Amino acid sequence: MEHFTIATVAEQSSDFRRVLWTGEHTQLVIMTIPPGGEIGEEVHEDIDQILTFVSGTADAIVDGEKRSVAQGDLVVVPAGRKHNFVNTGPNPLVLYTVYGPPEHADQAVHRTKEEADAAEESGQDEPPTS
Repeated sequence: MEHFTIATVAEQSSDFRRVLWTGEHTQLVIMTIPPGGEIGEEVHEDIDQILTFVSGTADAIVDGEKRSVAQGDLVVVPAGRKHNFVNTGPNPLVLYTVYGPPEHADQAVHRTKEEADAAEESGQDEPPTS
């Protein structure tokens, strides 16, 4: 059994992205987006994503529809939908997300968005194949 006090774990991480757990069908990731930062516009063709916001405020943009989100909100992004989350507040935006199937390399830690983007572009951030 894996057990996390997820809001506490997420709040204690200053990393842009940290993979906490990877299973065969899903993956749990925590993220911290600095003030003025964003996840970055993206599409996961074959991956559903569920994001739960622990602290901070953001604009959630999914397929061109924009909504404000804050602590306690949850956003579902079905596979194939263009999306981005932009921190609109003065404090870090902290969230956890579940991907199904996994999207990132098991145990991956990316301290900044730039580091995360570089790992993806170089092929170092590929999900497990089995």
